[in-house]
Amino acid sequence: MAGSANSVVRSGWVGRSPDPTEGPASETSEIRFQKIYGVLFESAPDAMMVTDGVGRILELNAEAEQTFGYSRAELIGQKIEVLIPERLRDVHRNHRGVYQADPTYRPMSRGQAIVALRKNGTEFPVEISLCPISTDRGMLFYAIIRDISERVVAEQLAQRLKFEQTVAGLSARFINLPPDRVDSEITSGLEVLVEALDTDRASLGQFDAGTGDLVITHNWARPGIPPFEERLVKGVLPWLEARISRGEIAVLETPEDLPPEAIHEREYARLSGVKSTLAVPFRVAGKVVGAISTGALRKSRCWDGYLVSRVKDVADIFANALSRKWVDEELQKAVGQIRELKDRLERENVYLQEEIRLVHSHAEVIGSSATIRNVLKKAEQVASTDSAVLIFGETGTGKELFARTIHELSRRKGHAMVKVNCAALPSTLIESELFGREKGAYTGALAREIGRFELADRSTLFLDEIGELPLELQPKLLRVLQEGAFERLGSSKTVRVDVRVIAATNRDLVAMMREGKFRQDLFYRLSVFPISIPPLRERPDDIPALTWHILNDLGRRMGRQLRGVHPSTIDSFRRYSWPGNVRELRNVIERNLIVSHEPVFRAEMDAETISCPKLGRLDDLELDHLRNVLEATRWRVRGHGGAAEILGLKPTTLEARMKKMGLSRRS
Repeated sequence: MAGSANSVVRSGWVGRSPDPTEGPASETSEIRFQKIYGVLFESAPDAMMVTDGVGRILELNAEAEQTFGYSRAELIGQKIEVLIPERLRDVHRNHRGVYQADPTYRPMSRGQAIVALRKNGTEFPVEISLCPISTDRGMLFYAIIRDISERVVAEQLAQRLKFEQTVAGLSARFINLPPDRVDSEITSGLEVLVEALDTDRASLGQFDAGTGDLVITHNWARPGIPPFEERLVKGVLPWLEARISRGEIAVLETPEDLPPEAIHEREYARLSGVKSTLAVPFRVAGKVVGAISTGALRKSRCWDGYLVSRVKDVADIFANALSRKWVDEELQKAVGQIRELKDRLERENVYLQEEIRLVHSHAEVIGSSATIRNVLKKAEQVASTDSAVLIFGETGTGKELFARTIHELSRRKGHAMVKVNCAALPSTLIESELFGREKGAYTGALAREIGRFELADRSTLFLDEIGELPLELQPKLLRVLQEGAFERLGSSKTVRVDVRVIAATNRDLVAMMREGKFRQDLFYRLSVFPISIPPLRERPDDIPALTWHILNDLGRRMGRQLRGVHPSTIDSFRRYSWPGNVRELRNVIERNLIVSHEPVFRAEMDAETISCPKLGRLDDLELDHLRNVLEATRWRVRGHGGAAEILGLKPTTLEARMKKMGLSRRS
C-alpha cells in the first residue's frame, strides 16, 4: 500500500524525487516524510484520490477501493466521472472547469453533499474536499471523499420527526377552529411549513371559477424573499396549471427537471430565481379547487416521497378548514338574506304606514274637468306597462298624486310605492339615499343601509324633482334604468333590482340638456311616456271640488267641523291665477283656517292679489307659509298636531326644507 502512495510521490506531485541509489543507511528526511505520508494516505478513514487537470485518476487509497467497490487497477487512469451518476456527469464537468479556473483549498466542513456512484450501480451521498497541488507535472488535485449516508439517514429521520410534529401541530390548531380565524391560521401555517421544509416561501391559491386564473389567497415569504404573484393568469404557466388541474403533484428539485414542453415554466424559474418547487393540489367535495406551493430560492431542495406525502396532508388540513369556512359563509349569507328580507319587509311596512298617515288621506286626484280627465286617461294607459314615465308640471300641480295613481293601477300595487325628492336632500346624501351604503363607506356611516332602489324592488320608485339630480349621479341612474343593476356606496358587489321608475319635474329639461346640466340619454330613457299636468289656472272648474276636499282633510287634522264655504270665496278663488297651483290653494286654505274659527270657511282674495298674481317668487310664498304654520304650532315640527303633520310632510323633509330656507325659531 505504501509503495503505491510512494509511486505517486515519485511521480512528482509532491516534493523532489529521491535518488534510487540511496539505501536505508543514507535515508533522508524527505524519504522518511514520504514513507510517513504514504502510511497516512493508506490508513486514512476517508476515501482519497489524486487526479490531474483532465480529471484522470492517478492514485487512490484502500478506503476509496472499499467505498466505491473498485480495485486500484480498475480506477487508475479512468476519468473521475466514472464515479458519478451519468445524469450528473455534464454538470460535474462544468463545475470542474469552473473550479480549475480558480483552484482553492476547500476544507471538508465547507463541502457540499453530492451523489456518487459505486461499481454495483448504487448511489450514495458524499462530501468532497479539494486541494490543488502545483508540481513539475502541472496542477494536480487531491480529493478527500467521505460517505455521509449514515449522517443523511440520521438527518432525514430527524427531519421527518420534526415534520411529523409540525403536521400534528397544524392538525391540532385547525380542529374546531372558528371560521373567522381560518384565513389567519392558514397564513401562519404556511410560515410553519416553510420553516419545517427549509424553503423560502409558500402560498395557497384557489381557481377563479369565472376566469380559470389561480388566485393566491394566502401568502408567506421570508424577509427579503418576494412572495408569489397575487394572480397566476390562466395560460401563463400551462404545464404547471395542467398538472394541478388534473390533481397531479408537481415536484421540481431543479429547473432542469422540467420536461421540454415546459418552456414557460423554465423561463419563469430563470427570471424569478426559483431553484426548487413543490406544488400540491387539493380538493373540496372531490373537485380540484386549488393548490399549495412552496419554493426555494436560496438553494436547491430535494423532495423525497415522505415529505411530498406529508405536504399533501397539510394541503388536506387547509382544504378541510376552507371547506368548513365556505359552508359557514353560505349559511351566514342565507341567514343574512333572510334577515335582510325581514328588515326590508319591516321597513316597507313602516314606510307604507307613514305614507298612509302623511299622504294617502289627500292622495286622490280631485277634479272632473276635461284636461284632468285626459291626464287620467293617459295614466290608465301606461299603468299596465313597466315603461318609465316622466311627469311634467309646475310646482304644486300634484305630480306625485298622478304618480300614485299610475302605481295603484299597475301590477306592482301590492308593494308600497317608494319616493325620493331629489331637491330635499343635500347632493352628498342623494347617492346613499338612492343606492344604499356599506358600513364605513364615508365618515358617519356606522351601519349598512339599503337604498330606495332596493326598497322599491318589484315596486315603483317615484323620483320627484328629477331635474335637481346632480350631474355626476345621472350615469348611475341611467345604468339602473338600462340594466337594473348598481353598487351600494362603498361596495363593489352588484345589486340587481326590478323597479319601475316614475320621475317628475317642474324644470325645463330640454333647456338643461342644451346647457349640459342634464344628460340627453337619461332624458330619453325617462321620458318613454311623458305626461303633462295642467296648472290650476287652466282648470278653474275643478277649484270648488278641490277647495272642499282640502277643507275636509285639514279640518279633520285640526279637529274642526266646517259646514260650508262662502260663495264669494269660491268666486275669488276661481278668478285668481294660482301661480303656486294646488299647493298654494292648500296653503291659503290652511292659513285662513289657522286664523279663523268660523264654521263657514271664508278666504277672500283681495283685488290686488287677484289682479297681480305674481305677488312674489314662489319660494317666498312657501317661506311665508312655512313660517306661519311653524309659528301657529309654536315651532313644534314632530308629533300629533305638529307642523309636519299639518303640512302633510315627513318631519325629516320639513326639517330639510327649513334648513334650506334658513328657517329657525329666531328667524
